[in-house]
Amino acid sequence: MRRIWSALMVLACAMAFVVLPAALTGSAARAATGERILSFDAAYALRADGSVDVTETIRYQFAGSDSHGIKRSIITSQGYDPQPDKHRVYPMSNVRVTSPTGAPDNVDLSDFGAMTVIRVGSANKTVRGTQTYVVKYRLGSVVNKQPDGTVELYWNVTGSQTGVPTDAVRITVTGPADITNAVCYYGVTKESTQCEASPGKEAVFTASGLSSYQQVTIGAALPGTAFTKTDPELRDGSVDDSAGAGGSSLSPEAARALGVAGVGAGIGLPVIAAGAMGLAVWKRGRDERYAAVAPGLEPAPGQDESVLRGGHDTVVVQFQPPAGVRPGLMGTVIDEEAGAVDVSATIVDLAVRGHLRMEESEGGGIFRKNDWKLTALEPPQGEQLLPYEQTLLDGLFQLGSPIMLSQLKNKFRPTLTKAQNQMYTEVVQRGWFRRSPQTVRSNFQLGGMALIGAAVFGFFVMPKVSFLALGLPVGLALAGLIVMFMGRHMASRTARGSAVTAQSMGFREYLVTAEAQQIKFDEAEQIFSRYMPYAVVFGVAQQWADKFAEVARAAEAAGRPLMAPTWYIPVGGDFGNFGSIAGGLDDFGTVAAGTFVATPGSSGGSAFGGGGFSGGGGFSGGGGGGGGTSSW
Repeated sequence: MRRIWSALMVLACAMAFVVLPAALTGSAARAATGERILSFDAAYALRADGSVDVTETIRYQFAGSDSHGIKRSIITSQGYDPQPDKHRVYPMSNVRVTSPTGAPDNVDLSDFGAMTVIRVGSANKTVRGTQTYVVKYRLGSVVNKQPDGTVELYWNVTGSQTGVPTDAVRITVTGPADITNAVCYYGVTKESTQCEASPGKEAVFTASGLSSYQQVTIGAALPGTAFTKTDPELRDGSVDDSAGAGGSSLSPEAARALGVAGVGAGIGLPVIAAGAMGLAVWKRGRDERYAAVAPGLEPAPGQDESVLRGGHDTVVVQFQPPAGVRPGLMGTVIDEEAGAVDVSATIVDLAVRGHLRMEESEGGGIFRKNDWKLTALEPPQGEQLLPYEQTLLDGLFQLGSPIMLSQLKNKFRPTLTKAQNQMYTEVVQRGWFRRSPQTVRSNFQLGGMALIGAAVFGFFVMPKVSFLALGLPVGLALAGLIVMFMGRHMASRTARGSAVTAQSMGFREYLVTAEAQQIKFDEAEQIFSRYMPYAVVFGVAQQWADKFAEVARAAEAAGRPLMAPTWYIPVGGDFGNFGSIAGGLDDFGTVAAGTFVATPGSSGGSAFGGGGFSGGGGFSGGGGGGGGTSSW
């Protein structure tokens, strides 16, 4: 008995050491080896009886030479909210696989209750390089009748268990009638970011650049009269019952031993996770800084370039922003996040530099909320925009010029996401971070979610073995929370990034502490506008404007009145009021943040909010289906 207990304890600890690092690295480890899905093309041919014929063409890039093929996991049983004592099934049949590239296409089907796994390949042969697989199968009872009389396919196509990146996804849907409405969502589960979708005789859905564990969910609506059968296929019991799990097959002694091991795992796994993450934060999560130069400086050629980790550079007042550092990038390097305020500041900066004009208009109603008219201007000669700046400028005027800010609601989110990703790319290319801080945080979030997902599975399985064995999922859940919490501190700046941050914070000191009498009249107009976007980033726009109100009064008294900026027109054309400009920019930042992140809402339970079976609005991972794709 003692030997069994010791062996299981060693196994639990070994599992923690193996599973935890794998979960922490997540997609990064696989992506680093080059394993990925180059393209995932799926064709869904809906039939009048509510079933669908599926053809998936998967181009899979293998890493190394020890893979045998691919595993395609597909959800074929799900819980059914209206009747908790039943579960819904999508019967699978007619499974066939071929490989145009000549890879082994032997098929092995495994039924795990909720999921059917199609394993393609041969245990005696390996594959390498890029291989193409064509997977065909039929699923029954996939459509949902909606209260408005339409019938809908709301389906998670790629699944959340794909642990490698997917470069491109293309899905087509045809049916017994034309598709009247189409929608597409991508991202991790519950994200509502929309991808491209177009209805018609053949609905087409496309997405690209999916990271590990991101997924694509589609919704396609058709006239209900085109179908002869739309009822879901229901079976008694839960999804777990359909797996035939029954009870535990372990002996009483083994079950008790596993229960004791579960208690140990419940204590040991969080301790191991905390220790591992603490060491990771200490070694990799602290910022670097140059050891041999003053704060905010970089070593000259030939100087000592050695770096230290930890500590904070002393802030020294800087009278101008770091050379070549735009406001949005400054905000990103300071808080390691390309946030909505950084995007708003970039738009203000583009206005200052002559690419657009901002005109504030007063809102109406009891709860008055102002709006802004944005007008595109002829771009200044010889100025080249950074990629994220061009993306934002194109996104602002996607509907033409001039445009009201309010018109961009529910339309700007894809632009925002693209621009933020480009900002992260820019700070990495400038050497301020070794990897995108957003990617680092996401990988640890996914790692923690994987551990919590394993814990949820354990909560269903372990009671059948021993209630004491519940310590294992408890330990996994706590370990997952620790990974997610401490993973937020794993994004770290390089020494160069720390130097830029020190300079930026020094410039903030100037914006806050500068005295009006120190600002020369002949420089005031240019300095006010040039530095205002940076003041927006730091949240000190009003303080900065108040200084210039003093300068303006002094200049007026001296007979040298200041010219008001022309890039921003306050309500009522109050050009000379610097405080009005700052107040308007503060309001613009608040309203723009809500406008930029807005996505079309939905109510009810379908992809379109039509009240279907799924019990919620549209998002990635919603509807039926799911699963994932991997190598084996």
